[in-house]
Amino acid sequence: MTNINIRELARQLKLSVSTVSKALHDSHEISDETKKRVLASAARLNYIPNPYASSLRGRRSKNIALVIPEVADSFFSLAINGIESVAKEKEYHVLIYLTHEIYRNEEAILAELRAGRVDGVLMSVSRETVQTDHVKSLIENGIPLVFFDRVCEEIDTARITTNDFAIACTATEHLIKQGCDKIIFLNVSRTLSITNRRFEGYKKALADHNIVLNEEDLVFCRTGADENYEIIKNALRMNPDGVIASVENLTAPFYKACSELKIKIPEDVKFLCFSNLEIASILHPSLTTVTQPAFEMGKVAATLLFKALEKTNFDLAKESLEIPSSLLIRDSTAANKIIPPV
Repeated sequence: MTNINIRELARQLKLSVSTVSKALHDSHEISDETKKRVLASAARLNYIPNPYASSLRGRRSKNIALVIPEVADSFFSLAINGIESVAKEKEYHVLIYLTHEIYRNEEAILAELRAGRVDGVLMSVSRETVQTDHVKSLIENGIPLVFFDRVCEEIDTARITTNDFAIACTATEHLIKQGCDKIIFLNVSRTLSITNRRFEGYKKALADHNIVLNEEDLVFCRTGADENYEIIKNALRMNPDGVIASVENLTAPFYKACSELKIKIPEDVKFLCFSNLEIASILHPSLTTVTQPAFEMGKVAATLLFKALEKTNFDLAKESLEIPSSLLIRDSTAANKIIPPV
């Protein structure tokens, strides 16, 4: 007979994983009737406890997991540095798991982590993530989790975010003050909370200045640079005078598309991006960015996770924090020079 894990046992009994776990460990919180039912089903279904997971329930793995979409993005690279600065002090290892923006990868990673490989999880969700059962199951299994940057709003745990709505509004107003009235917004997901908040901030700024938002002004990009290059080229053929990119990896395709179409930045179109690129200041022209406090966000997220690991009654759900981003104005949104008549 095939062995089953605790999650499958809980599913068969129509109980939560945490209830089944407590019943198996003879917890006083669980009624005798439920304990008997759980033990009988465990025997019948050939449930065998995972000794590795059980040994780690005392938080002796000295590992935490970091689940993120990618490491090429400079935001995540800086956030990792912030996280590791705390983990090193606590003498913990950080195990990095990449979802590559794919929900199924994320689901599989969390299923593996439920087995007790780590003591806690820091997470930034993929752009495909809509369902949250895999996250709920992780928390039900007794593993504390802290979101940073990309979050699931419906999950009751700590969320470390930035002021995406307000800073997007500020960035859009900057373009408007520079004379733009046809501003395109490059988005990457219809469901990702951070890019949707950025879009809402952009919309508010347009409305505040009585600029009509047309359907074609919202352009959805994809994950591949080549695909995005073609999408952006088509968007530029609508002759916008301003463009906002909601994520960093749209920068290179945008510059490449402008070069191909002989469009000058900032004379023909002004461009800004949500980005922590170190080379933003040396691009030609230098790139105006909305820069997130990535290192600080990672450090704060890790600090909260370790508080949850060290304090029995520490409630992560009460610890969410918003850390402001900054608009760094450079040449890509500079005002057009007025050449006086000779």
